[in-house]
Amino acid sequence: MIVEPPAIPPARPAVLIVDDEAALRNVLGEILAEDFEVAMTASAREAEQLMAQRHFDVVVCDHLMPGEVGLEFLVRTLERWPQVRRIMVTGYMNPELISRSIGLAGLSACLLKPVRAGELVKAIHAALQG
Repeated sequence: MIVEPPAIPPARPAVLIVDDEAALRNVLGEILAEDFEVAMTASAREAEQLMAQRHFDVVVCDHLMPGEVGLEFLVRTLERWPQVRRIMVTGYMNPELISRSIGLAGLSACLLKPVRAGELVKAIHAALQG
């Protein structure tokens, strides 16, 4: 009699949230934890340190943060980790910024704050498919 080993569940995609607003970061982290393995940082510098240590499938980054804007970080992410999907979140409705950002950083999506949880989950799933 041959006994099959139990199936190993597939690993959940890893998502890194980068946002200086702790309350928003924590809410998004809680919501995304239902579908993804989630890590969170408050700055681009912390995010890069974490990305150098472990793999992420998707980075969700706020645009305006103290020290460095998210777009600059996401452009570096494209250069250093091109396989990582990038999503930018911004509170500024500036079509030129959004259009330019998508091209410069190879964004999978650019979402406007306040971002709805379902919209973010959908954008992450779409990024993973693309």
